[in-house]
Amino acid sequence: MLMDISSEMIHSLLPMFLVGVLGVSVFTVGIIEGLAEATALIVKVFSGALSDYLGKRKGLALFGYALGALTKPLFAIASGAGLVTAARLMDRVGKGIRGAPRDALVADLTPPKIRGAAFGLRQSLDTVGAFVGPLLGVGLMLLWSNDFRAVFWVAVIPGLLAVFLLLVGVQEPESQRDHMRTNPIQRENLRRLGTSYWWVVGIGGLFSLARFSEAFLVLRAEQSGVAVAWVPMVMVAMNLVYAGSAYPFGWLSDRMNHAKLLALGLVVLIAADLVLASGQHWWTVLIGVSLWGMHMGMTQGLLATMVADSAPADLRGTAYGVFNLFSGVAMLVASGLAGWLWDQHGAETTFYAGAIYSLVALLGLAVRWRSLTHCP
Repeated sequence: MLMDISSEMIHSLLPMFLVGVLGVSVFTVGIIEGLAEATALIVKVFSGALSDYLGKRKGLALFGYALGALTKPLFAIASGAGLVTAARLMDRVGKGIRGAPRDALVADLTPPKIRGAAFGLRQSLDTVGAFVGPLLGVGLMLLWSNDFRAVFWVAVIPGLLAVFLLLVGVQEPESQRDHMRTNPIQRENLRRLGTSYWWVVGIGGLFSLARFSEAFLVLRAEQSGVAVAWVPMVMVAMNLVYAGSAYPFGWLSDRMNHAKLLALGLVVLIAADLVLASGQHWWTVLIGVSLWGMHMGMTQGLLATMVADSAPADLRGTAYGVFNLFSGVAMLVASGLAGWLWDQHGAETTFYAGAIYSLVALLGLAVRWRSLTHCP
């Protein structure tokens, strides 16, 4: 939660800072965002495999959170897109290092019968930070007359608090202490990741392709004509819905067919894209991003649960890493294409394309419906 407050104070303002202050194109924003998110997801492969090899999660997670906190001042001192890109990538490397070990740690500590609820709760707490951050950003932008750099400096504080809390408040589970070290990415071990797991990976990639960077939600809100200081409220709205829905849908996923819930999530994403494409009024944008947040609440914790359920316990870190590698590549492609469509054909085309990608993902899910079925 604390790290998300820190990150979202910056990320909710960064697209406007890049376009309005540093003068870069929307296509460049798309490439930066795609590279950043893809970097985080790709790095998870290595951190996840390393956590499986070591049998320990906390040390890697701590290093990743610390790296993320230490990159925050770079945004405040950046005078060009180059340093912003470097800071964004370093920040996402930190996220990548901590992500798979953290998710594996949640799975290690949670009984299987309530794993969906646990991941939903973790997602909700993440998302509380993701709407508190933009709220703080809005308040400080109004207080300091749109001083982006001052807000970026304040974002350093919750990042450092997150590192301190992890250091003193989290203990490694007892089951990891007698771990036998083996190479988790050798062919023998990778074969143990069965067909059901690889279908989850494929569906996760399609989901990422359908859901490009949230930076485009911020830019769409800016087109509504609202004052710049209020634009981050679009991320507040999205993350309020996300935080409020992630735990209930996580609880529901322990009792409901997984494939049906994923399909419903894609239908909601299609609706979000169509609403965002159809109008530029502030309220229309709020409705669209709220639907986007509901889609996230329905699907993100569920996909994490499905990875945990389909992978051997000693390979969970690697399983999350590989899953996120495929999702990262899809995110990079989707964000770059979204930025190009925006520059060449307008914002409406970008969101109509997102609806089409979502429909393709829905068809892909239907192909493998039975393999993704989970009836507790």
